[in-house]
Amino acid sequence: MHQHRRRDRRPSARRDPRQAGPPAGGPGPDLAGADVVIVGFFSAKQKDFAVRMDTAAADLSARGARVVGRVVQRRGVSDGGVKRMTVPYSSRTLLSSGKAREVAALREESGADAVVFLNALTEHQRRVLTEAFGCPAVSLS
Repeated sequence: MHQHRRRDRRPSARRDPRQAGPPAGGPGPDLAGADVVIVGFFSAKQKDFAVRMDTAAADLSARGARVVGRVVQRRGVSDGGVKRMTVPYSSRTLLSSGKAREVAALREESGADAVVFLNALTEHQRRVLTEAFGCPAVSLS
């Protein structure tokens, strides 16, 4: 006889209110007067990625931010990526390691105050990216 699987009884991860960054799904930080780098992760099926990047730049400019750089990570453009088009490159950073280094270098060169992702970020991704870039990594969505 098999025992039925039981629900995991560990306590859920609670958000520490002292942690930096907005809660997931909440309004982002005030970016008025900040220099920002915009980052978007798109599958090859999304042909309108340039329009989405332009719209995000216009939205951030309307909030008072100055866009100093843009980085696009595409998935599924090469033959090997077609099967995994909608899956992020990394659960930790959403991006490939090379693209994450490219964003960090662009942020360093431009002196940006924040890196804004068009895609939703988990709390863990937000913490890892903030540490990697040396500035807040926030989600526009």
